[in-house]
Amino acid sequence: MVEYGYARCSTNESKQDIDRQKRELIALGIRQENIFWEYESGKNNDRIQFNRLMKIVKEGDSITSLEVSRLTRSTQKLCEIIREVQEKKIKLIIAGSLTIDCSPGKDIDPLTKGMIMMWGVFAELEHDIIVQRIKSGLANAREKGKTLGRPKTTIDNIPSIFYKYYPMFESNTINLSEFARLCQISRVTIYKYINIVENHKP
Repeated sequence: MVEYGYARCSTNESKQDIDRQKRELIALGIRQENIFWEYESGKNNDRIQFNRLMKIVKEGDSITSLEVSRLTRSTQKLCEIIREVQEKKIKLIIAGSLTIDCSPGKDIDPLTKGMIMMWGVFAELEHDIIVQRIKSGLANAREKGKTLGRPKTTIDNIPSIFYKYYPMFESNTINLSEFARLCQISRVTIYKYINIVENHKP
């Protein structure tokens, strides 16, 4: 049996938070090399590291996350995760809270399943409230004539790690997904950087 951990933050500006998650997972006995982590939205279904983890786990293994919201902020996705946990016969642990044990010979306690589903609903609701507040704040700022959003991405402010692995992508040594994983940047962002760089080529 192998014990895995999963940590997630929405953006790479939350480095301190994801480091905290990794420290807490290690304190719970998860080996550092068995912790999968990434900067992705909890609403995003195409999370490279999480999908990779779900392909690696075998019957009897366990996955520990600190909160339901780190696994996902989508109730639909949470249902899919629980179904996959059952199919793979693994154990899903929400640190200090609940455990869904689908190891061979174990059945999910209906109350436990209900509780974790409720947490999923609250995580999705929290996400939607935050998004609505941001939209409201942006609309208010626009009315006051303020400049909104982050500075426009240019060839000069693309992260240096992109340029470290770009030659490997250009030579077809790695594909887009591997490129994004190595940079710990979403595929959408990597694709945007590629377009900027290629548009500047002579």
